[in-house]
Amino acid sequence: MSTTHDTDRLTLESGLTVRPWAEGDDLALLQVWGDPENAMHHQDRALLRPSSNDPWSRCIVAEDQGVPVAAATILRSSLHPDKLSFYAEVAPDHRRRGVAAELLAVLEVEAGNCSATGLKARCAKRSAAQCFLKDNGFSKIQTTRRIVVQAGALRLPDLEGTGLDLQEIATGSVELSRLVAEYYNAVHDWDRAEMTIGKAQQLLLDDTTGASGAVILRDVSEDGDGAIRAFAVSYTPERTEDPADVLIGWNPELGETEAEDHVRSLLALLAARYPVELEVDDSMAPLKVVTEELVAAGDAEVDFEAIIYAR
Repeated sequence: MSTTHDTDRLTLESGLTVRPWAEGDDLALLQVWGDPENAMHHQDRALLRPSSNDPWSRCIVAEDQGVPVAAATILRSSLHPDKLSFYAEVAPDHRRRGVAAELLAVLEVEAGNCSATGLKARCAKRSAAQCFLKDNGFSKIQTTRRIVVQAGALRLPDLEGTGLDLQEIATGSVELSRLVAEYYNAVHDWDRAEMTIGKAQQLLLDDTTGASGAVILRDVSEDGDGAIRAFAVSYTPERTEDPADVLIGWNPELGETEAEDHVRSLLALLAARYPVELEVDDSMAPLKVVTEELVAAGDAEVDFEAIIYAR
């Protein structure tokens, strides 16, 4: 790689020139990339934006004779401090020329200015991106899926006599925020998280996140502690025939069998009349067991599946 006369530009061995991301690049790249293939692809493209120091991120664009054809970014999450997220996309007619690897190399030089010690990226199964990550030293650490559960997929539980009660709870509740933070940290031991009560409120429970309501299963038995056993947060303001976007979690102090029972009950209640959609990682073992059973039975379907790689 050699530097041109313009200090903001580099010339790659592939012949493309690289510069920082600029306003209007998203529209220019859309013309050569085409529309995103799915929701995950749309989310990943949204990571491409001007470089910043707070939060820390670097984003570059590769041009062919002045026309943007590829872009890549690395960024640090306030929740996951150990690994920088990496995303790159190259126009179809410029692929298989090592462009993504060259962009990664440029960004890795910048990563030396950040305290993170690793990189992570996600991709679709059996995709060109998966081959790229494997070829560049990344290893699989997690699989995440978006699952759509059909209405009435689970038999409704009879809570009477179980010592459990289904209750509504304010999304601004400190009790809920604390449990959401503990749950998030527990199921992200594969990518250490620093979720706090404040961050849980800001990132998952505030009105600006779309959180429109929450329900819990609470222990109301005579000899119980009154604690929340499982929770669900809805990000869909009104129930329609379209799947409601929900976050389901449980008290991480529970054993897996008990957590699975509570998740199954809560999911049955949520999907009694309308379909629901939720994200399930391999690390969410109790929820994964329930949703895999539903998928196998044809009562749920995988909207998309992503594999997370790290280096």
